Amino acid sequence: MSLSEFAKADLSKILEELTTDEAISLIAGVGFWHTCAIERLGIPAIKVSDGPNGVRGNHFLMSTPAKVLLSSTAMGATLDPELLHTIGLKLLAPEARLKAASLVLAPTCNIQRNPLGGRSFESFSEDPYLSGILASAYIKGLQDGGIGATIKHFCANDKEDERFSYDSVVSDRALREIYMMPFMLAQKYAQPWAIMTAYNRLNGIHVAEDPHMLQDIVRKEWGFDGIFMSDWTGTYSVDAGINAGVDLEMPGVNKWRTLDLTNRCINARKVTVRTIKERALQVLKVVQKCAREAPEVLDGDGEERTHESEEDTALLREVASESIVLLKNDNGVLPIDKSKVKKVAIVGGNAKAVILSGGGSAALKPSYFISPYDGIVNALGEGVEVTYSEGARAFLTLPTLEWDLTTEKNQGARGWVAQWYPHESDDSVKPLDTPIATQFFDETKLLVCTSYPKGITRKWTMKLRGFLKPKTYGIDFEFGLIAAGRAKLWVDGNLVIDNWSRQRRGDYFFGFGSVEERGVYRLQANQSHEVYVEFCNVRAPADGDEDEMVLDFNAGLRLGGAEVRDSDDLMNQAVKLSGEADVVIAVVGLNSDFETEGHDRKTLALPGRTDELIQKVAEVNKNTIVVTQAGSAITMPWVDAVPGIVHAWYLGNMTGDAIAQVLLGDVNPAGRLSLTFPKRLEDVPSFASFSLENGKVRYSEDLMVGYKHYHKTGIKPLFNFCHGLSYTTFQYSNLALSGVTYAEGDIRLTATLTLTNTGSIMGSEAVQLYVTLPPAAGCTHPPLQLKAFKKVKGLKAGASVEVVLDLDKYAVSYWDEKHSTWNVDRGIYTVRVGGSSAKEALVLSGQFEVSKPFTWNGL
Repeated sequence: MSLSEFAKADLSKILEELTTDEAISLIAGVGFWHTCAIERLGIPAIKVSDGPNGVRGNHFLMSTPAKVLLSSTAMGATLDPELLHTIGLKLLAPEARLKAASLVLAPTCNIQRNPLGGRSFESFSEDPYLSGILASAYIKGLQDGGIGATIKHFCANDKEDERFSYDSVVSDRALREIYMMPFMLAQKYAQPWAIMTAYNRLNGIHVAEDPHMLQDIVRKEWGFDGIFMSDWTGTYSVDAGINAGVDLEMPGVNKWRTLDLTNRCINARKVTVRTIKERALQVLKVVQKCAREAPEVLDGDGEERTHESEEDTALLREVASESIVLLKNDNGVLPIDKSKVKKVAIVGGNAKAVILSGGGSAALKPSYFISPYDGIVNALGEGVEVTYSEGARAFLTLPTLEWDLTTEKNQGARGWVAQWYPHESDDSVKPLDTPIATQFFDETKLLVCTSYPKGITRKWTMKLRGFLKPKTYGIDFEFGLIAAGRAKLWVDGNLVIDNWSRQRRGDYFFGFGSVEERGVYRLQANQSHEVYVEFCNVRAPADGDEDEMVLDFNAGLRLGGAEVRDSDDLMNQAVKLSGEADVVIAVVGLNSDFETEGHDRKTLALPGRTDELIQKVAEVNKNTIVVTQAGSAITMPWVDAVPGIVHAWYLGNMTGDAIAQVLLGDVNPAGRLSLTFPKRLEDVPSFASFSLENGKVRYSEDLMVGYKHYHKTGIKPLFNFCHGLSYTTFQYSNLALSGVTYAEGDIRLTATLTLTNTGSIMGSEAVQLYVTLPPAAGCTHPPLQLKAFKKVKGLKAGASVEVVLDLDKYAVSYWDEKHSTWNVDRGIYTVRVGGSSAKEALVLSGQFEVSKPFTWNGL
């Protein structure tokens, strides 16, 4: 059967022809990224690929360069569904085709319950309605481009520590109204082809083994007809997951659903052939959809490619700049008028660093990158003198060295060369004398997941060699070595780091890596120094863990380094340069070491002495502008000391250009915070219940997540949800509410208002509508809930526009735990409209009455 014939085939007939073993093969992956092909019946394999802010392709090691998009929190900050549809259609879908992938593992649609969550940057918002509407637009754009979306991680997967085992204890109402709502809206408006189940337990049961969640709610209640896919290694049994409704176990490495184990479960009557074929049918439906919507992906050569165009570059720049949030702008310090500025000091640990996104499966290898420093310098032009100082170190692990190493002593390509050695036997950690492959690497963070040379043994060794040449002066250089496996570093034949004999366990490489071990070596001026690393994929013993595990699909090595600098000297240099400048731009924040899959942050503070740097710089220059980079909330103890603050999230390839456009006024900032920034960690709604208690995470804040908590308690945050300033001003007026009309199991209502640009330049505004439900007996409602929003773009100075916001049953419903239904009560509902969730920003208000109460289920 040809691919075109399979695309039109009757799947019920194919299902009848499947043998039991073939059906079992279809419901588990092959390798790391593929489904199983059944050539006898013409069933093709499809490839899936990460992820939320770009499409990686098959390889973690020497991956194909990718277009790196802004983080999901930055996408959330646009409040612009049209823009997210464009991202899916114009950037992600074509990129997936270039990577030969039919299904993208995105979007991530969990809730920003606590900014300490390691993957907070991957999800859109703390608000379920905003998250669901934006996820729907993202999915629809991607699938309109013929590529399937996999919304994840279902459900209540809002932290990373002990992520395979912790139990999210959530009330049924909070689960429905907060944590399931984004997935529910995505199913209503976009119908994703796949849903990925989360690692964690939910109310005592692993989600991947919960038939009530997967079958009763999502399939029967919501009408989902795609596949349930496990997260990678997020399957914990054979029969429980199959019976619960997980159609596809991923990956196909070290899987549970082998022919042997699954047939044993069939023989023990723990699972039936009928159930297995039901799961196989769901997989077939999606494979057929991929064959129908993008046959050229399945019919191609399978090679991964990259492509750049001026159109794509312009769009990447646009989407990045649209997300940037102007948090503070006292005395009109922004935008910078470069005609009036002669000298600018750029300080901060993030200014020149390569910071594109958070870490983990969202991390990508960029096709190119523009740093904040380069973007600002280029935008200022030759007429402005720019000075620079790092000021305060901001990294957790030492920066990688791919831009510093060369393959030969005095010249050569950027990078280093590795030789692969098989071992004498599976019991030996001794390599053979002759390498079986030689490979060039232009990266010094190596995750060896799917990319092995032919003939490699289960245990193997890699020997890497490159050359490092300092600048014109001799320096003490500190190296850092992390290994998921074991490694040693020599420089000029001298052992500098031993991470081989015995290790300290760490969080790196998805929890399999060691702590970074460091060593210092003196580099001589104008001399190339040989850097040599020996690395083996067998972990060394550690205190409390003597297991020498063979890492057969998650071995990793990371080599970093930096010049040894006295922290006081760095600080003093930055302060001196700042005092001599007309304007200071401090670029500070986090990076993928702090915000990453696999572990949670421990603090909201900026790293090291960053806060001290900003305070001291502000003392010597009243025109200090702070640009912060972080995928989630951070604290700002210096907020009152500086006149200008811009939050820039993680912005991908075009980071520097997008930041420069906003700072210099080429783009009028229109981003709005997609989550609340608290003054201190103790103010976060889940502060007292984010940590594990005997393996349980108790969602004790219940419905009061994010801004709802701050309104309920009266605690004033640092910056409110959806806060964001502009270089122009807007006036809201003439709010009018239509009467409520009733349809079967639904209502319709519109809110109309006038928005006027009262400033002197064109600008964009995110109009937001919040609803307050009437009191209900024995039931507490959040004080305000976002229920509609609209991005008004490019409104000219002095111009007005009528804004219409539509409301339906979702705006007036709450979950009734007693009867397991959605309730719409009779009563008076209050509407508030404005430019952020802050009470003072909600300048318009009105009321409408629901006179006919009703209940509903489904979508």
